[in-house]
Amino acid sequence: MIPKINSNGYGGKWIGIGLLTGAVIPAVVWFIWHKLLVWMIVLGALILLAFLVVFLIEMRQDNGKKPYYEKHMKEQFPFDPEKQEAVIKSSICTGEKVAGFINRENGHFTEVMVLRGPGDEEKFKAIYGIEKLKTIY
Repeated sequence: MIPKINSNGYGGKWIGIGLLTGAVIPAVVWFIWHKLLVWMIVLGALILLAFLVVFLIEMRQDNGKKPYYEKHMKEQFPFDPEKQEAVIKSSICTGEKVAGFINRENGHFTEVMVLRGPGDEEKFKAIYGIEKLKTIY
């Protein structure tokens, strides 16, 4: 699978190269030698246009699908119901809630995801097949 532009940091590089090629270098050449490099402006515009087309195609493909972190969350944070308990850790001061697992043996809490809205708790339950979550403070 080819990594996507909007998920691996290449977008900024594409935009930077397009602007450098199509605007900065031709402007410098114009100010120094008073020659307009039309071919370079066109090349920069094509780079920016190609980036925009690829970016829009990727955004359309991603629409309505599971985010990357949800697809691989089980692999990154394995859950063993015999050794761990799924809980929500809530801050008394700020009210921030984090879903994760607490080790039954030593009490170590492993943060898995921040709960930013009411749907996040349901997503967490669905990913790990959990029916009930206990809240700890």
